[in-house]
Amino acid sequence: MDVENKLALVKRNTMEIVTEEELKKAFEEGRRLRGYIGFEPSGVFHVGWLIWAYKFKDLVDVGVEMILFAATWHAWINDKLGGRIDLIKAAAKHVVKILEAIGVNMSRVRVVYAEDIVNSSEYWEKVLRIAKNASLSRVKRALTIMGRKASEAELDFSKLIYPLMQVADIFQMDLDIALGGIDQRKAHMLARDVAEKLGYKKPIAIHTPLLPSLRGATKMNVSIEIDEYLSEIKMSKSKPEDAIFVTDSDEEIVKKIRSAYCPPRETEANPIMALAKYIIFAQGDKRLVIERRPEHGGTIEVFSYNELEKLYREGVIHPLDLKNAVTNELIKIVSPIRSTLQTEKGLWLELKEVMQSVTR
Repeated sequence: MDVENKLALVKRNTMEIVTEEELKKAFEEGRRLRGYIGFEPSGVFHVGWLIWAYKFKDLVDVGVEMILFAATWHAWINDKLGGRIDLIKAAAKHVVKILEAIGVNMSRVRVVYAEDIVNSSEYWEKVLRIAKNASLSRVKRALTIMGRKASEAELDFSKLIYPLMQVADIFQMDLDIALGGIDQRKAHMLARDVAEKLGYKKPIAIHTPLLPSLRGATKMNVSIEIDEYLSEIKMSKSKPEDAIFVTDSDEEIVKKIRSAYCPPRETEANPIMALAKYIIFAQGDKRLVIERRPEHGGTIEVFSYNELEKLYREGVIHPLDLKNAVTNELIKIVSPIRSTLQTEKGLWLELKEVMQSVTR
């Protein structure tokens, strides 16, 4: 694969690459690149996570040596799953199975748990060096990466350690690329700034969009930061009624999509259109069959998201018909993933307990 094709594959469905020039140069030089996604095992995988999972696959496919980093200690600090490390580890295990199910070549992926690196004195030295080169106000502002407000650190000092650890993770694993949702931007920018001061490798940051909650986005309050706003409107495991999980039955998917926010002719902040763009059309153009009712003009076929967006804005596609088409495609995506998880009965039972233990 040539440089331009690699760049095109990595760039699709991303919000930003910091910086694209650095990534292009690395590809042109033929460097062996090491990247990662750090995920907090805080519940069952929902379809919003498929956005980064597909991008993870793209990076593997262009030859980046990818690390799947299970941030178990981080989830514990963040009070996830009641602080039960056994459930946190169970939540981490099923992600590997899901990546396999969507076609990621896991023989080219290294799975690392937080426990694998935090037992090193070098790691904690990095945490302290980062802390000495970051202001308290900046670390507090970075708490949005864990879905928290700065004020929450007043009662639990460990929350302030989380962003420092996330940056230290990047340096400890000697990464060239840090992949994450746009809500992880502050940690990645802190890593880039600190790298220059401490002589560490400056990571290229690749940020993917966030899938909105099925209830839709509320109007942004001008008194809060964009990071807090994103945290409020994104699909979240802590709000199961507003998210679609890979463990959901076909019937549950139908019910959730049917009740989702989907205003006619509007594509911005429309969760159904976001599902179409970032999940259904994530791997490129495809054939989407929309069975419109006779009074709406009958069945049509759409072959790209841009075409779908145009038709929906023009009112050619009714919201209910769009929901039905998206539901059918989501079931095709989720069903084989769910079946893969169900084949491992022990893991499936653990996931049921994880779902019941999800905390904010």
